[in-house]
Formats: sequence, C-alpha cells, structure tokens
Amino acid sequence: MKRLLVVVDMQNDFIDGSLGTLEALNIVPKVKKKIEEYLALDDEVVFTLDTHEENYLETQEGKNLPVLHCARGSNGWELHDSLKSYKGERFEKNTFGSEELGVFIKDKGYDSIELIGLCTDICVISNALLLKAFEPEIPIRVDSSCCAGVTPKSHENALNAMKICHIEVF
Repeated sequence: MKRLLVVVDMQNDFIDGSLGTLEALNIVPKVKKKIEEYLALDDEVVFTLDTHEENYLETQEGKNLPVLHCARGSNGWELHDSLKSYKGERFEKNTFGSEELGVFIKDKGYDSIELIGLCTDICVISNALLLKAFEPEIPIRVDSSCCAGVTPKSHENALNAMKICHIEVF
C-alpha cells in the first residue's frame, strides 16, 4: 500500500506568529506523531509552505488579509522547530492550493492521500479539493485532530464542506 501524507503550512506564523492560534499550537504534537507514524511505515511525507514576497500587501490575498505572514526567508516562514528535521519534499506556494503538489501526485499510484495542518478552512480544504481534481479516484482523507482553522467554527465548516466533496474526514 502506497500512502502519502501532506503536511500543510505548519509554519511559525500560523502556529505562534502573526496569524497563530491556540488551536494551531495544540495540534503540533499530534502532527509530529502522525508524521512519525507515516515515516515508520516507509510512507511518503511532503510539506507545503505558504510563501509570500515583499509585495504581499499588493496581491489579491494581501488586500483581503492585510497581515504580512510567511515572508520568504523569515522565521515565520519556517516550519515549526519540532518539524524542520523531517525529510520530505517541500512545495512552496504563493496561494492557498499548490498546483505543483497536484502535478507531483499525478500518476504516482498512491492508494490514499492524507492531509493535516493549517488552516483547515483555507489551505487544507484548498489542497484537498485540488488533489481530488488531479486524482479523483484516490481516496483523499483529512485527520481533523491534526488540523486547526482560523476559528473553531470555520474549522468545522471546512470539515463539513470537505465531507460533501467526498473527502473522508475523521
């Protein structure tokens, strides 16, 4: 069985930085444990990195969310210290979903793809739906205990939306 774990945007700015939340901080140990479970079984793990440039506030996203975060090379852009040492390809993305990740999974023969990370209601849902579009027959799963949203309510809304789109949420 060939499985892929996608760790979405577990970066300092989303955990305890400019857009951090207590919920995000609380999932870090669970995310670490999940990564270790996958690696122990020789399954593949990849990471997405929200990546913005100096002109962020001039972009569509910056106009809608005028909080500079995950600026390339900053501490906030880095993966959380407890996750940095894990091997796995890194996919930088300047928007919610990573098209590069979609291309990466295409025709790889994965039996399942699981997503965990931040933020459930923005980047996790975007990448889950993007992966579903690239490989509609591969089961896409989201471990809700390893995700956190902007708010607890928006987290739950995103989980429910993903269920409707045939993404297994557990």
